[in-house]
Amino acid sequence: MKAVVLVGGEGTRLRPLTLTTPKPLLPIANVAFLERQLAWLGGHGVDEVVLSLGYLPNAFTEHFSDDRFGDIKLRFVVEHEPLGTAGGIRFAAEGIDERLLVCNGDVLTDLDLGELVRFHAEREAAATIALTRVEDPSAFGVVPTRADGEVVAFVEKPPRHQAPTNWINAGTYVLEPEVIDSIPPRLTVSIERETFPRMLEGPGRLFAMQSGAYWLDIGTPQKYLEAQLDVASGRLGTPPVEGATELAAGVWIQPGATVDPSAFVAGPSVIGVGARIGARARVEASVLGPGTIVGEGANLLRSVVLRGATVAPGARVTDEVVGPEAGLPCG
Repeated sequence: MKAVVLVGGEGTRLRPLTLTTPKPLLPIANVAFLERQLAWLGGHGVDEVVLSLGYLPNAFTEHFSDDRFGDIKLRFVVEHEPLGTAGGIRFAAEGIDERLLVCNGDVLTDLDLGELVRFHAEREAAATIALTRVEDPSAFGVVPTRADGEVVAFVEKPPRHQAPTNWINAGTYVLEPEVIDSIPPRLTVSIERETFPRMLEGPGRLFAMQSGAYWLDIGTPQKYLEAQLDVASGRLGTPPVEGATELAAGVWIQPGATVDPSAFVAGPSVIGVGARIGARARVEASVLGPGTIVGEGANLLRSVVLRGATVAPGARVTDEVVGPEAGLPCG
């Protein structure tokens, strides 16, 4: 089965991390987010993925230099002008005339894609949307349905206490070729605001499946940090990164990393390749990237230190993301 991943723009809310690295290539527990997404797709039988690129496209072609990820064949298309979600799908799906999976390139999930495709096929749907439940739907597109999953409306960012449901569009779709063909080519079109609402004007062939699967949009610093700790804790499987071993309960250490015997490390934590934790340092619920250094007596809590960064002796870091190659001074 083929899939399109909408990689999107820079991810300005994650600056300065995204100034040189596109959001989908930022690491989640020391694995590029997009690699985690491709592994998820491949685990459900997807064998070809089209990456719809916009911001820093060369970063993707360099990262996947042989146009493959494991058994998945990759194809890259570049939107030189933003085409919106539907326009981007139409552009990326050029030449594909079969059922297609589509997902956003900033959502971390373990949604059962096989279940979604079966749900779609059983209802002979033209399009099926995965739904996830949130406590506050006011920042999302809300999708009320009938008992069988047929979509009855789209409500964009309703006031919290006026939302007809807490089930929102989770950004993963199954689309038949007729839906893609209905999108005007080379135009900026939104699938959420234009394509799907237009489908409600005709006979019911638009459905949505509710899922309790893990789901997180990584697009803000808070959510990016939350994703790191969720993965480190095993929410998406263990070990959280290939080749890591469990040093203590919930503490995963990668090859070449060293921890001073007098240091204290508590899970959920991941200690990257070649990372070093100094004497009497304290690391709790944190992720250390490859080659990072935590100095003597430093204290890290619920934080992420990216590749090559140094936390100075005695520094205190709480609920922070330390950028790559950064040097954090003494606290």
